[in-house]
Amino acid sequence: MRSVVIALAFLGVTNFLKAEGTDIKKVVVIVADDHAMHATGIYGNDLVKTPHIDRLANEGVRFDNAFCNSPICSASRQSLLTGKYPIATGVNLLFTPFDDDNNVTVAEYLKGYGFKTALFGKTHFNNWVWGEMYENYPQHGFDVLREGVAYKEYYKKLDEKQKQIPEGVLTYEQFKNQGVANNFNARVLPHAVKDRYSEGTYVAEQAIQFIEDHKEEDLFVWVAFHQPHHPYYFPIEYQGMYEPADMVLPETSAEDDRWVPEKFKNLTLEQRKGIMAAYYTSVSYMDKNIGLVVDAIKEKGLEDETLIIYLSDNGYLLNHHKRFEKHTMWEEATRQPTILKHPTMEAKVCDALIEYVDIAPTIVDCLNLPPMSEAQGKSILSTIGQNVTAESEKVFATYLEDNMAMVRTKKWKYVFTTGSRDLGIGYQTGLGPSGIFHRLYDLENDPKELQNLAYNEAYSTTLARMKEELLEYFSKNHPEASKCPKGLSMEGKLVWFCEPRDIGANQGLKPQFDRVFHMNP
Repeated sequence: MRSVVIALAFLGVTNFLKAEGTDIKKVVVIVADDHAMHATGIYGNDLVKTPHIDRLANEGVRFDNAFCNSPICSASRQSLLTGKYPIATGVNLLFTPFDDDNNVTVAEYLKGYGFKTALFGKTHFNNWVWGEMYENYPQHGFDVLREGVAYKEYYKKLDEKQKQIPEGVLTYEQFKNQGVANNFNARVLPHAVKDRYSEGTYVAEQAIQFIEDHKEEDLFVWVAFHQPHHPYYFPIEYQGMYEPADMVLPETSAEDDRWVPEKFKNLTLEQRKGIMAAYYTSVSYMDKNIGLVVDAIKEKGLEDETLIIYLSDNGYLLNHHKRFEKHTMWEEATRQPTILKHPTMEAKVCDALIEYVDIAPTIVDCLNLPPMSEAQGKSILSTIGQNVTAESEKVFATYLEDNMAMVRTKKWKYVFTTGSRDLGIGYQTGLGPSGIFHRLYDLENDPKELQNLAYNEAYSTTLARMKEELLEYFSKNHPEASKCPKGLSMEGKLVWFCEPRDIGANQGLKPQFDRVFHMNP
């Protein structure tokens, strides 16, 4: 038994506890795919419908300044699971296989303490890259690992009547691969599937069944939805939920023009609003499935012994800076909705800065277990109680597909890129590599990040200090920091650290399935 003992070491946390000694026997982590904070009702969006997320936030701790450590699915997810920065997990690029031998996931850690562990949905472990090279396919600490292929097999076995949709219903599949607007679902079309048999509903039901089957055991369940990721999947019942005409596009800046991916430059106003409406629809569909999981926990009488966490792997830009993606360091891409519902904590809003490397250590701390020895993050239990961001507190992120890194305080954000490539993985500007480029934003006076101050001499001292902070982060956390040539300038060292060293993947390239090491005779 792991009773949660609230000790004096957790400064201030006792103020937010309803009762001491509650046993947490189950941890359920619900992970969205590209869900932005700005597309959530509880975070101030009056248009998008997210009643189940909103309710969870009203019952738990809502974090208003939670940041991923990389704005790309694979790197962020493996960082979340290990409590280590992407530069330390070795997963920085989109298709890097997760190094199971040199990383310990929180699932593996909890399994050592008797937890039954399961993952349902999206993983991005990229095990397919090594494919047939494995003698034993890695499970990464999960007793049950049911990835996307499981849903495909489930759907194949359905009879034709179950798959049939009403005649005349237009679907996304009919128009995909017919230009950028259609690929990004500007027509706001559903996928050709009924809600009952849809992917997100399947993931939710699989997780619920696992919890039911093992409700007498200690559980760690990772529920990973694939929504609202492009192309913004939703079933036919959700068609017409949002009208493109109701969408309000965000303010942009002339500075954005240099960095807009070529594919987005010719989208019309109507198409941009359509993409936003499709995204909102996918969010609401996912919200329904989150409700299925959370309601099942309550209905089974497990609420008082379950820690529930909701978050997204990264955020998403919906025409912010004139684009639809996440591969940037702007707030919309790196700052996500994050909620923690602890059975003994009062509901509150926490405004302090936290990083996603802190999530796994916090889970372990909530269970009153010894810390994960390799985790670089820290438990945020005391932060929740204090709800104060010290002047020294910072968050960091890297996006090494584009040799980019960020450090952010409450007031300032600094972004560095080597500019050696014209953006990556299909988001090229068409204008060529930029060369080394710096960004500095005053978030208190420019929260939308529309004015880059890095080249304004009046801010040179702040710029220099933020560069030092970023370099210190790399020096402290990069596993090969000792190899950085000492004779390099500060800028040179940042260039050196922003070079990815992933094994099994290359920048901007997708390996051929099961053939990454094979040559044609």
